[in-house]
Amino acid sequence: MRYPFWRVGVFIAAAIWPLLWFYQAFADLLGPDPGKVLVDRLGLGTLVLLLITLSMTPLQKLTGWAGWIAVRRQLGLWCFAYVVLHLCSYMAFILGFDWSQLGVELRKRPYIIVGALAFLGLLALAVTSNRYSQRQLGIRWKKLHRLAYVILGLGLLHMLWIVRADLKEWAIYAFIGGVLLLLRVPPVTRRIPRLLAKRQNLQEKRN
Repeated sequence: MRYPFWRVGVFIAAAIWPLLWFYQAFADLLGPDPGKVLVDRLGLGTLVLLLITLSMTPLQKLTGWAGWIAVRRQLGLWCFAYVVLHLCSYMAFILGFDWSQLGVELRKRPYIIVGALAFLGLLALAVTSNRYSQRQLGIRWKKLHRLAYVILGLGLLHMLWIVRADLKEWAIYAFIGGVLLLLRVPPVTRRIPRLLAKRQNLQEKRN
């Protein structure tokens, strides 16, 4: 396995936050409504991890270091783990496992439908993230996994619908997502190697 310490470090960094948040929730350290805080943090953690996962390819192209790609799949699976915890926490702390209440919530809060669509998208990506699926799907695998950007859009819409009044933090995540999407546009993608080559030539001339 290449980059073992890097992979382990990423694993620990991703795993530690849910453990800390659950500890804080059950120790009554999250205020008067710990369940809601936990749901919100896990949802935001999912969005942040999705942005980090999508940034791995641009970082690899910009730096030439293969370590970014080495942890991309792991980060994607952690993203799915976070959204599962987010959903389970919502069912436990918000709905109290009252399934009849779910229909009421869907009518009152349409952003839950948007979140559910994002969850289904992440489920499809997680199930097909293995090499067997890559071989079976062939070129369709890449097309399927481009859904990550659609899922990002759904996640941002889901968050926007929730925060509404305070858009400063949301705007930061939306800006980062926009930059990552821009870096996937073919003309921009083709220019990156040229810009890097020019920068390298300038550095060599200076040296």
